[in-house]
Amino acid sequence: MKITVYHNILWPRYKGAIFSCLSSLCREAGIDATFVQIAETNFGYSDLGGIDLSYHNYPFRLLTKGSYIDVPLVKKIWLIGKDLLLHRSDLVVLPGYSLVEFWMMLAACMLLRRRRAVFCDATALDQQKIRIREFAKRLFFSRCDGVFCYGTRSVDYVSSYGVSPTRIYSQCQAAALPHGYDPDVVQAAYAARPKEAFIVPEFIFIGRLSEEKGLFDLLEAFNLVRARLGGARLNLVGAGPLEGALKRHIAKLGLDDTVTLLGPQNLDRVVPLLYRSVALVLPSRREPWGLVVNESLSYGCPVVVSDRCGCVPELVIEGVTGFSYPSGVIEALSAAMIAAVDLSRDRATTVKNCLKVMSAYSPANAASRIFNGCKEIIEGRG
Repeated sequence: MKITVYHNILWPRYKGAIFSCLSSLCREAGIDATFVQIAETNFGYSDLGGIDLSYHNYPFRLLTKGSYIDVPLVKKIWLIGKDLLLHRSDLVVLPGYSLVEFWMMLAACMLLRRRRAVFCDATALDQQKIRIREFAKRLFFSRCDGVFCYGTRSVDYVSSYGVSPTRIYSQCQAAALPHGYDPDVVQAAYAARPKEAFIVPEFIFIGRLSEEKGLFDLLEAFNLVRARLGGARLNLVGAGPLEGALKRHIAKLGLDDTVTLLGPQNLDRVVPLLYRSVALVLPSRREPWGLVVNESLSYGCPVVVSDRCGCVPELVIEGVTGFSYPSGVIEALSAAMIAAVDLSRDRATTVKNCLKVMSAYSPANAASRIFNGCKEIIEGRG
């Protein structure tokens, strides 16, 4: 039994962690699993750090170096098509469905009579529906033997295109935490903090400084929060095209002394910020999932998340692990941020609740779901 898993770029650590666990499961079961990375990185990812190969402990082929977007379409089609022809497998897992080269992969698998599955992280809230595009998605999904989804929202999304529930496999996602991460250490870290540690509320955003993240909403909401909670502070971690505009808006609102842009940071350096923050805020206008929520909860930091984020049903338990709010509603965002402060009055209980929720979202669990799905598809049970 042979499985080939294709992915568009090598950069994401979380995919590396999941693929490493999946590779181990396949090896233990006597299944030949190969992973193919089409390119190293993509536009904008270099702002957030380089490739960390320590998370990619599995055999993989890299088809081309550099950025995915810089590789001409004809070259991508040639490289992927050649790889498919030269390496036979019982199941091909496609990286997506939105690009021309993915359609070529689907067609090639059909011609070669190979079973095929596809990863889908999208939800119905991601983008405006266009009739021709909706028809194309329905056609693509109908020609796949299985679909691997992140959570319930992506399951509902795929189901809306007529895909049978027996061919949908969910919870195939997890964050890549630092090597040696231990939830007991997280609990001990909070136990050692003084009770007055959260008297001055500090909020944090982590991610790309780009339009879809809703960062101007966050600044406007924080301005309202500061009027209620005079000592409140906000840290923005990340880089991106909106950095200059955000600086100007911060100055316009008179928040220079209370909002800090920290630039891109790796998770090891972010952890101390999570420990002292009353909440991570993710105000995205569009977000298929929101891996930073996994990371925040894994370190006992509750969250305030817009209802556009795919992770809300699974990870955001109202008043327990955080709060969600209607995207774009500034007053609702500020109210949720103020409400989140109360979760740190008994941070020990909040930490336990966050860690309990996150215990189901490990790379090992995600890999197990993908592994079982692959077996079912190959055996014709999907």
